Amino acid sequence: MFNLRPAVSSVTEPLGRSLLGVGVTANAVTVAGTVASVAASLGLLARGHLFLGAVVVTLTVLTDALDGTMARMSGGSTRWGAFLDSSLDRFVDGAVLGSLAFWYATGGHDDVLCAVSLAALVLGSITSYVKARAQSVGMTCDVGIVERTERLVLALGACIFGGVGVPYVRPALLWVLLALSAVTVGQRLAEVRRQAVAA
Repeated sequence: MFNLRPAVSSVTEPLGRSLLGVGVTANAVTVAGTVASVAASLGLLARGHLFLGAVVVTLTVLTDALDGTMARMSGGSTRWGAFLDSSLDRFVDGAVLGSLAFWYATGGHDDVLCAVSLAALVLGSITSYVKARAQSVGMTCDVGIVERTERLVLALGACIFGGVGVPYVRPALLWVLLALSAVTVGQRLAEVRRQAVAA
């Protein structure tokens, strides 16, 4: 597997250093990236501009790497920064799948894929909630076949393939996203139960 971290760092480190130099904080980049991602989702994906929307959202989501680099350069992530980053991630996830669901319910004319998108959105939120709730009661929950990155790759991949007219791939990826999200929720619930019983 290719290690993309050096390539990403070669971009994020000088950019992050420059932004810090002019007084921009990692948290400001987090907020800006979230606003841009949500705006691109609502303005492009929800209106059926799937390819362009997916490309723009992908670029804005990459600010996750930038704000992390900036936090490290400025002395490490604070509790508030980590909380803010995780919380705003939920806005992006909701905007992407919510916009897809809206498109399918309106211009896309596909009630089934609208429901699939909404179900994947709900399962993604539950996946994150189960982990956070487990941690709040002193347990860990670092299991699951798909994390946030994989969910976004599947959702945005569906948009890109759909946007260029590749048949069948878009619905297939959304169904895969739904199935894997359901499996992940089950894995996390089972893991928390296992720890609770063992304790």
